[in-house]
Amino acid sequence: MDKNTLTGFILIGLVLLGFSWWNRPTQEQIEARQHYYDSIQNAQLMQQAELEAKQAELNKPIYDEADSDSTKMAKASYALGDFAQGALGSEEIVTLENEVVKIVFSTKGALVESVVLKDYLNYKKETLTLFEKGDNWFSIELPTRSNRMLQTADMNFRVGAKTDSSVVFTLPVDGGRSLDFIYVLHPNDYMVDFDVKANGLSEVLQPVDALKSYWKYKVRQQEKGRKFENRYSQIYYYLTDDEDYEYLSETSSETEEVNEKIRWIAYKDQFFSSVLIADNSIKSATMSSELEPDKSEYLKAYSSTIMLPYEGGNSQMDLRLFFGPNKYSLLKDYDDGVPSDEELNLQTLVPLGISLVSWINKLITIPLFNFFGGFISNYGIIILLLTIVIKLLIFPMTYKSYMSTAKMKALRPQIEEINQRIPEDRPTERSQATMELYSKAGVNPMGGCLPMLLQMPFLIALFYFFPTAIELRGKSFLWADDLSSYDAIVSWNTHIPFISDTFGNHISLFCLLMTITNIVYTKVNMSMTDTGQMNQMPFMKYMMYFMPLMFLFIFNDYASGLSYYYLVSLLITILQTFIIRKFFVDEEKLLAQIKEKQKQPRSKSSWLSRLEEMQKQQMELQKQMQEKQNKK
Repeated sequence: MDKNTLTGFILIGLVLLGFSWWNRPTQEQIEARQHYYDSIQNAQLMQQAELEAKQAELNKPIYDEADSDSTKMAKASYALGDFAQGALGSEEIVTLENEVVKIVFSTKGALVESVVLKDYLNYKKETLTLFEKGDNWFSIELPTRSNRMLQTADMNFRVGAKTDSSVVFTLPVDGGRSLDFIYVLHPNDYMVDFDVKANGLSEVLQPVDALKSYWKYKVRQQEKGRKFENRYSQIYYYLTDDEDYEYLSETSSETEEVNEKIRWIAYKDQFFSSVLIADNSIKSATMSSELEPDKSEYLKAYSSTIMLPYEGGNSQMDLRLFFGPNKYSLLKDYDDGVPSDEELNLQTLVPLGISLVSWINKLITIPLFNFFGGFISNYGIIILLLTIVIKLLIFPMTYKSYMSTAKMKALRPQIEEINQRIPEDRPTERSQATMELYSKAGVNPMGGCLPMLLQMPFLIALFYFFPTAIELRGKSFLWADDLSSYDAIVSWNTHIPFISDTFGNHISLFCLLMTITNIVYTKVNMSMTDTGQMNQMPFMKYMMYFMPLMFLFIFNDYASGLSYYYLVSLLITILQTFIIRKFFVDEEKLLAQIKEKQKQPRSKSSWLSRLEEMQKQQMELQKQMQEKQNKK
């Protein structure tokens, strides 16, 4: 490392340390901030206490257990009218399960009380519980003709029928009527059919075209990287008419009102989702996402007010519930053999990027990943093979980029001669002479950049793919015990201003190796391919080193599989560069070709010629302006 480079690193370090020191809060600011947080916490506690008091009042028993049966029925009829039988009975627990999921129901509200995904573990190495009692709450509001607003969540349903794969919860209504919640769980499937069937309720419910329902849900932390997991925890919803998905913010609390038809609403985290699907579309919905405190076992609290289509009488609302992993191939399979206008497009729950980036993942990355995964169990090897294939696909662009840089390097002596001949105070003339040299030599100075830009969609595509690939979750490779999360080799609990906020409280080894390799490659590559332009812009030299250091801060919290991919990709690039230089590029022969090209007539249609003409016009304009100033 030369003196200038070392000086650059020292200056960068001093700037970062100085910035951190200059922006550190004073003791008064720290106390004021703490007072602010305490006041917010007290306000939240008071609000929570009020809500709990209201909830306790709502949950207050309609009757006392010591009351006689006739007294109980009288009090229930007074409170609930035709739905009085919903106040009688006691809570029962019903379980449905198949090979992949276990679902526990409660007769209190016919509610899905907990879901366990059998094939997955959380970061504590415990069987993954998607949610448990108290985390999930769903209720349909019943507007009665007696002007009562009742909630199904407050009612005691009866188990009307039960098999190994289905259960019917029945809420008796006076006059032989009923409201049924029907759940069917299919073998080896995460999807649950959920039908709400009204039997003769047109005489007891108000004539409405939609029933208001409420769905509240608390997202549990499942991954060790809480901050990173939070980035992928959002409410998604799919618009029926637009055939496109939207989502709420992942970084802040947000409420959104949607007055369009919605096919489904998904409460998702990084790798798992709970989805409510309406076969006849939700009429409208108001959705809210609230951030939970950092020390909470939950990431976010979701809630939605949903208008479900209702036709009255003996109508049935056909719904479905999905409780499972955000696995692209699994979600896409639900649309197999389904007419295009009935497709769910649940695979949009896996964010793969936008536009071209998304199609690279769909058409190249995922098929290759699944292909290698079909016969290889080690995902570190799979990532290696995937990287090799992608690097081979973009090798023509890499080769073209290197050849353009090699031509620029071959012209360096002539460029230096121009710089010596034309002083710095005549930049336009110097630039024109340089462009004329490029034009005669048939060299495009942008030729090295354009192929690199064409490779960027592949790099960005993999940036989106790895953090959302559930196949990597819990899979180990070398020292990384989970390729979907960071691979910390050093951790600390002390909060360090600026460092902890941007870098985290750990150092990831794959990310560190990627950074070091990138710095070394930058150093070697600049010394091997320098065309003399860096000497004219010394600050750019330091920027070339600064970017890899920024990657250390950016990717330290990301999935180790992503850092491993970038490391392997960089090593392959270094190998490709060495092979090209060793076996494909003869610099003397290349220089001879350039000199021969300079002897040939130039093509006036090239963009370099047009640029040269523009520079001539600029020089002429500057000359005229100078003459006017001299006359004055």
